[in-house]
Amino acid sequence: MLEPVMQEEATGCGIATVANILGKTYAQMKASANAMGIYADDKSLWSDTQYVRKMLFSADVKTSTEEIPFASWSTLPDLALLAIKHHQEAGKDFLHWVVFKRVDGKAFVLDSASYLPANIRTDFEDMQPKWFIEVIIK
Repeated sequence: MLEPVMQEEATGCGIATVANILGKTYAQMKASANAMGIYADDKSLWSDTQYVRKMLFSADVKTSTEEIPFASWSTLPDLALLAIKHHQEAGKDFLHWVVFKRVDGKAFVLDSASYLPANIRTDFEDMQPKWFIEVIIK
């Protein structure tokens, strides 16, 4: 049974998302992130993709070089970081990070938010992705 990593801080979705991809605990990923100068309380984690890319790159995981506009769930790659809950504050983009996975043809989203009734989501109509970053694991 797949157990999604939960964010342990209100602003820790980026760290939890990378932990979900790498198979680490939140504490392990947070320690790695902090060693790279990445901290959950930095609001840039909500709007700048360089932080999640840097954490993945440090584990030799490649990502698409650009954010790709979301078209449909069926056209997503088998593994991707999704930006959902997109909004702007003072002209700056903010988002919530989740992981999209497709395993044996079954699609789901790992969402680290602690307030959800279930963190393995298939309620695709309730999520409104703006764009995604493809994740390529060798």
